[in-house]
Amino acid sequence: MTTQNAINWPENYLPGTGDNFVSNEVIVQGVTAAQVWRCLTDTSTWESYNDNIAGISFPEGGGPVLKDGVVFTFDPVGFPSVRTQHARVVEFRAPAQGVPGRLSWSAGQDGPPEERLDVLHAWLVEDLPGGRVRVLTQETQIGRPAAELARRLPDPMLNGHQAWLNGLIRAASGRLVTKG
Repeated sequence: MTTQNAINWPENYLPGTGDNFVSNEVIVQGVTAAQVWRCLTDTSTWESYNDNIAGISFPEGGGPVLKDGVVFTFDPVGFPSVRTQHARVVEFRAPAQGVPGRLSWSAGQDGPPEERLDVLHAWLVEDLPGGRVRVLTQETQIGRPAAELARRLPDPMLNGHQAWLNGLIRAASGRLVTKG
């Protein structure tokens, strides 16, 4: 029997308890967890393979490589009800032999109650037998903008995260086609 690792969820973000939840996963050959991790944690590469993020900055210094506790901001593209996200890395553990990489950040936007958004975006990156890698990303969102996103079809968050995963794998494998 084979079991798969799962995201570590703080109680207030448990899947199914917020206003929106999405889960995306890829399992592929030809790339390693270490290669994926480099592209995932180096925010200077994000805009080259992810059309849904722009304007990444580090208001407290640090960056562009994420690490535990770092604060960063970014602008989600294509989500009209979601403005600049203020994020803090809350879990950071690089992948190692037999141990999955774990990255998560809490993020949100302030404003009046109808505009507030609270998010936990988590990643799990692990090597699997047979030269495969598994990348799982899940996000729980709380707030009215999240509830509005959850009602839209096709689901923009689900599709946006899948595009991020696909671009991440292309970038990590060196098959990235320059945008433009």
